[in-house]
Amino acid sequence: MDQTRLKGFVEKIWDETVVPTLTDYMRIPNKSPAFDPDWQSHGYMRDAVKLMEAWARDHLPGGATLDIVQLPGRTPLMFMEIPGTSKETILLYGHLDKQPEMVGWAEGTGPWMPVRVGDKLFGRGGADDGYAMFAALSAVLALRDQQAPHARCVIVIEACEESGSPDLPFYVDHLAARIGEPSLVICLDSGCGDYERLWLTTSLRGMAAGTLTVRVLDEGVHSGDASGVVPSSFRILCELLARLEDQKTGDIVPSEFYVHIPPQRIEQARGAAEILGDSLYTKFPFAGQTGPVARDLAELVLNRTWRPQLAVIGIDGLPAPQNAGNVMLPFTTARLSLRLPPIFPGAEAGELLKQLLEDAPPYGSVVSFTGSEAASGWNAPVLSPWLEEAVTRASNSAFGPAPAYMGEGGSIPFMAMLGEKFPRTQFVVTGVLGPHSNAHGPNEFLHIPTGKRVTMAVASIIADHFDA
Repeated sequence: MDQTRLKGFVEKIWDETVVPTLTDYMRIPNKSPAFDPDWQSHGYMRDAVKLMEAWARDHLPGGATLDIVQLPGRTPLMFMEIPGTSKETILLYGHLDKQPEMVGWAEGTGPWMPVRVGDKLFGRGGADDGYAMFAALSAVLALRDQQAPHARCVIVIEACEESGSPDLPFYVDHLAARIGEPSLVICLDSGCGDYERLWLTTSLRGMAAGTLTVRVLDEGVHSGDASGVVPSSFRILCELLARLEDQKTGDIVPSEFYVHIPPQRIEQARGAAEILGDSLYTKFPFAGQTGPVARDLAELVLNRTWRPQLAVIGIDGLPAPQNAGNVMLPFTTARLSLRLPPIFPGAEAGELLKQLLEDAPPYGSVVSFTGSEAASGWNAPVLSPWLEEAVTRASNSAFGPAPAYMGEGGSIPFMAMLGEKFPRTQFVVTGVLGPHSNAHGPNEFLHIPTGKRVTMAVASIIADHFDA
């Protein structure tokens, strides 16, 4: 491909139509169903789909089709088929649903108030993962612009990924005949260690989430009367969590949650640590003198990609400080999120958690753990020689430096699903979520130059796929 022409095409379509449409998309509060149970009546998801559909229909190449598929009671799904000049199929994946607002946005910005500051477009959902549809279709259009041959391309954009993709298996089965068996999957819903090169995600952690409740009373009572007699539900909660997590180190205690880390992933972690240096942890907005859990950079990479880690992401039963009377609280509830090694079965983790936390409740208290989400992770197959060369060429052409490889700490349920369904398929999992982009948190932004370069890289990889 003519790289100068490719860059010019991508720059033009992004500047003239992609960025303006993404800006409009960011204004739509189409939170994923897990965060908006009334999403159907609110209609925001429908608005986001219509916006993207309109843009896609304006840009579909000749012979391509676009369908909005919606099974009863499920979120909609965008499905595009673009004919190619070979019998092979490439599946390109992204999603358009969003995380909730969160607090702490900088003055003048907000989740539904897109603001561009230099190369950064602030707002919820642009980088995670609204840009994906635009990048995928633009990459194919760039190939058509140069009349470059390519395989048949199928673009799938779901609307419940941030809820764990509960609807996606039904769509994969429903559309199985139309999808076919892809020889290459390109997922655009991942991260990048920096904005200087193409990053390939080599693994994704799984997750087991649920709600732990400790109840000691049927109603609150005066703490002056009850303390020293009635055990604290909060203290019991902490005692139960200590069964799972070492309170001093943060390490997960039960050995059952660990796996053997493949040597190749350890070497890749060392390589990523060498590239990123201290930015592995300085990218986080630490308060005061807070620092990372360790100073060995490679160990930090492995901690966030191949080792189990616990986060308490919500708590109930505790009144706000200004409303707290001298009352012994009847219960404490915590929402837990346990990240799992990529090859650890999610369902098994949920069962282990329930047994660990509910067994032998202290003081005979009423303890219950209700699992709400269990997803297995994913470990990428070894890259075929042609794909490894194609990725290197794509990074060199679009970014300059060679590509880098690193696991990601989050989950993309679709990758595990596809990996199991198509064991011979090759995967390119990448994305634009780099330092400070803060997906799921306040001040999420899309780094526009990286979005353009990822689009160029995808076009280059699709072209090389045809020649493989």
